[in-house]
Amino acid sequence: MGLSALLSVSWALYLYAMGNDAQRSLVCVLLSVVAVAGVLGLAHAPAAALRLALTSTLPACVVYLALDGARLWPMVLVLAVANLTVLVMTFGFHADFVRLELSRQQLARRERLAARLAETNFEQASRDALTGALNRRAILARLGLHMAQDRGGEGQAQPWLALLDLDGFKHINDTYGHAAGDDVLRAVAMRIGAIAGVMAHGRLGGDEFAILFHGGLDGPGVAAAAHELAQSVRVPVVHNGISLRLHASTGIHRVRGPNVSACLERADAALYKAKKRGDGAIVLFGPEDEVALQHRSAMTRRFNACALDDRLCLLYQPFYDVDSRAVVGFEAFARWSPDGQAWLAPGEFLPLATATGRTGELTRAVVARTLAECDAWRRGLTVAINLSPRDVTREGAVESLDRLVRDAGADPAQFLLEMTEAALLADPRRARAQLEAYRAAGFRLALDDFGAGWSSLSQLRDLPLDMVKIDRGLASALASDPGARAIVGTIVSFAWQLGIECMIEGVEDEAQVATARALGIRLMQGYHFARPERVDVALAAMGRAVA
Repeated sequence: MGLSALLSVSWALYLYAMGNDAQRSLVCVLLSVVAVAGVLGLAHAPAAALRLALTSTLPACVVYLALDGARLWPMVLVLAVANLTVLVMTFGFHADFVRLELSRQQLARRERLAARLAETNFEQASRDALTGALNRRAILARLGLHMAQDRGGEGQAQPWLALLDLDGFKHINDTYGHAAGDDVLRAVAMRIGAIAGVMAHGRLGGDEFAILFHGGLDGPGVAAAAHELAQSVRVPVVHNGISLRLHASTGIHRVRGPNVSACLERADAALYKAKKRGDGAIVLFGPEDEVALQHRSAMTRRFNACALDDRLCLLYQPFYDVDSRAVVGFEAFARWSPDGQAWLAPGEFLPLATATGRTGELTRAVVARTLAECDAWRRGLTVAINLSPRDVTREGAVESLDRLVRDAGADPAQFLLEMTEAALLADPRRARAQLEAYRAAGFRLALDDFGAGWSSLSQLRDLPLDMVKIDRGLASALASDPGARAIVGTIVSFAWQLGIECMIEGVEDEAQVATARALGIRLMQGYHFARPERVDVALAAMGRAVA
């Protein structure tokens, strides 16, 4: 461009030299206008504008001064000042343009960075860091979106919500460590995503997953998909060369209802039913489950709102030493009433206490009522009280019960605290430490319902026990079943070697009494001797010998 400008200027100056005064004036004006216009036109390229100004102005000024110096020097000065001014403006405009462009580029970079950060934050906010599946917030949001579409009347078949819980996961964590548990969770998440019909899945927490199956599946279809998933979960996960085996229980509910919480509640009810069945069962929430859920919800609300002292009563059943034919103690049985008329056994209302977080309050109420109304402990007899599973592991339970007993002036050694083996399974280490604390406080400890199917003789060796109570199922078969007699005989022999007393419960006839006594059991309890009764009736048994 500079060469072209130089040639054009040279041609114009040649014409200038050959022309008359008028022609020279015209060439001078046109050349000045073209030079200024060219510089302004190259404002985006100031270096080119400078070259154009130099190639057009300097040769022209030299020619003007050489040919018409005396007459044109003012014009040469004006031309130089004009070009200098235009160049300064051009460089200024270019600098502003560069700053603006750099600002625009920086803003664009910031927008791209913000977009990437937003995408990363969304990913982190919606993904479970361990498994890569959706997290609790995201999967529930997806569920809520489907429910909103249903309320919007879009007419699409609603998906199925499945809750999957890993059975045996805690054992893997406790035995092989959390790294093994993490590998299992990652493997399960990948296997869920590989099942046909799965629309979305996420980890709700711990070892529980939520899965949305496609709404086009019917009941048998979603059950088949869940069964395929259950079989996939059963495939061992290899961790450090070790095959880790577990299975999953699954509860399924077709998405409908007023809100996400209601859907979760129904799927969870189906899951609870599946876990009770065991062996990786799959349960679809049905009409009968809805009836049971509504009843349980009503009962839970009543239990949560009631004053326990007004809705609680205790029955007492004596237990006997058949050698001395005398009552040696009483077991307190709690009953709760939702309406003051119907009275429910612990198996019916203890889940309500657990759901409402009132198990500790319930146990304290039972102990306080027992201390107040049953004075058998004042007469040197033993009083047995059943602990809930939460009492076996809950922080502060030992101190609370110890304070209640001692404030009443009683000796903890006169109280036998009973727990089932199932109460020890949730957290065996914590449970053992808690039992040691009960023993240190002076309480005596009994393992209830021993031999009911879970039991292992190692429990008698490993736990700080004073007594084992043999389950009523063995008692009922004792007189007629040699196998039951062999089992009871083994329990009695092993307990005797460990210095643990044995009592058999559920004794209902004289044949069972005779058989149990022949096996070495002298402490017995059951309908054959007395039924659980109100305190005044029960205490009257102290004056009667065994028939």
